[in-house]
Parts: sequence; structure tokens; C-alpha cells
Amino acid sequence: MRRLTVLAGILGVGLTAWMLTQFGAAATLTLVAAGGWGVLFAILFHSVQVLLSAHSWRVISGRRGSGVPLRDYALLRCVREGVNNLLPVAQIGGEVASARLLGRRGLGLRHAAAATICDLTIELLSQVAFTVVGLLILFLLVKRSTITDELMESGGVALLIGVALFGSQWFGAISVVERLLVRIAAHLGWSGVDGIRGLHDEIMSLYRAPRRAIIAGCAQFAGWSLGAVEVCIILHFLGHDRSLATGYVIESVGQIAKSVAFAVPGGLGVSEGGYVLVGGLFGLPPTVSIALSLIKRLREIAWGLPSLAAWQYLEHRWRPVGAAPPVSARGG
Repeated sequence: MRRLTVLAGILGVGLTAWMLTQFGAAATLTLVAAGGWGVLFAILFHSVQVLLSAHSWRVISGRRGSGVPLRDYALLRCVREGVNNLLPVAQIGGEVASARLLGRRGLGLRHAAAATICDLTIELLSQVAFTVVGLLILFLLVKRSTITDELMESGGVALLIGVALFGSQWFGAISVVERLLVRIAAHLGWSGVDGIRGLHDEIMSLYRAPRRAIIAGCAQFAGWSLGAVEVCIILHFLGHDRSLATGYVIESVGQIAKSVAFAVPGGLGVSEGGYVLVGGLFGLPPTVSIALSLIKRLREIAWGLPSLAAWQYLEHRWRPVGAAPPVSARGG
């Protein structure tokens, strides 16, 4: 699995390099540099999306999870994104790492894993809803073409996958996830994974509180929608102003392309291709679409590197409940 992920990452880098060569690397990088304040805005603006996602995670964690401060969820949300965006872990290692750390905040590994799986599922479902709305707006803004038909079909497939994912959790698919978590934990050298036994029942207990699920879903949907604002601001600094509706379509297609390419670390190359495809429908030159995607990647790096450092710090700082503090050696 690791070799496949590394291979997918190499292909993603190659695809990105090909697009830069095909459409003009110098012109694209000049645009990225010209983005200036747009890059800074994207970095700062992302904090709002992080807080919304953290709030969603905290809500779906239930009464037990509400005892953990929002700042801890926000910090772990950064760890999730940093690991998924910057490390070759097929965009799932972040959930494993953050669930393990969340379990140390008093939730226990099983409840933390259940809350994280529920949060990830709600996040994916809200993304599907975000994509469907974006495609409906696309249908209203541009004339029907082969590209729009293919995008609409992709949206339909994404909707079916989202419903199937949610439905499968009611029919024992969590046992598969259980085994996957055990394998990943073993690969990373983590112990104590036996604590996730009974994960299915724990997840079902969280889903049986529909009010919390709805609130969490609304928070996630709001976070996705704010991505459209980010797109419009970046395009403004690139000198290619577009309406909020256009930004909504561009962001929804770009994000779904990244999610579909889950085996590629950070969706490298595939996300850029999605922006080029949908940007062309609104008259954006490929160089602008790629520059937009690269600026978003700069934001991921700006958030991701400190998050990876925080992850290592938390691995030592947040000890399991009841664990004895490390004994410090004294010189004689």
C-alpha cells in the first residue's frame, strides 16, 4: 500500500510538472508571485474553516467529546490536514493520527475513533452536497456541453458514493475500517489498538443523535462554502475577478477532483487539472487556474509544516490517561 501511494505521488508530481511545462511554468509562477496579498489572505482565512471543522468534530463527538476544549479539536484538525496534505499516506493517515491523540484527552481510543469516523463521513457527505450545489450553479451559468455533462455525471457518482458510504456503516462495513486502522497503527508502530473493538456500536450511538449530526453537517457545509470566497479573493489578486457563484463552482469541482484522487498525496496534479477544466468554462486561462491551485497549496504548506511539528510535540506531551510522566534522569 505504501509503494502504491508513493507511486501515485510520483505520478501526481509528474502531472503537475507536465501542466506547468504545457501551459508555461514561467508565466504561472509569475502569477503566483503576483498573488502577494492573496497568498497571505488564503493563509489567514483558512483559520475560519479550521474552526468550523473543529466545531463539527466536537459536536458529533457527543457529550463525552464536549468536555474537550474547542482549541484541542482545532489543533488536531490542523494535524489531520497537515498529515494528509504533506505526507504520503493516501489522505487517511491524518484521521488515524488525530483520533489516537484525541483518545488521550479522556475520550478513550474507541470513542475517539468513532467520533473521527463520523466526522469524516459527515465531512464527505457535506462535500458531496457542496459539489452538487456547485454543479447546479454551473448548469445555470454556462451552456450545456460535453464537459458540463461529464461533470454532472461525476457529481451523480459522487452522490451515490456518499450515500453508499453512509449506508455501508449500518451494515457492518466498520469492521473493515477496524482492520484497516489496526494495520495502519501496526505499520506506524503504535500500540493499544485493541481498544477500538466494538467500534461499530460506538459509531451507531453517535449517529442516533440526529440534532448533533445536522449541526455538524451545517458547520462542515459552511466551511466548504467559504472556500468559494477564498477562490474569489485569490482571483481578485491575480487580476481575474469572478463572481461568487463562479468561485463556488470552481471550488466545488476542484475539491471533488482532489477527493476522488484520494490515493495521490494531497491530490497532487489531479486537483490542478480540475481547476484547469472548470476554469476554462469561465474564461480563465490555464496559467491562472494552475496559479490558483498552487496558491492554495502554499496555504497548505504554511499550515501543514507547523502542524506536523505540533503533531510530534503532542505525541510526547499528550500522554494516555493514567500514564506515568516520564522520569527525568539526574546527573551524579
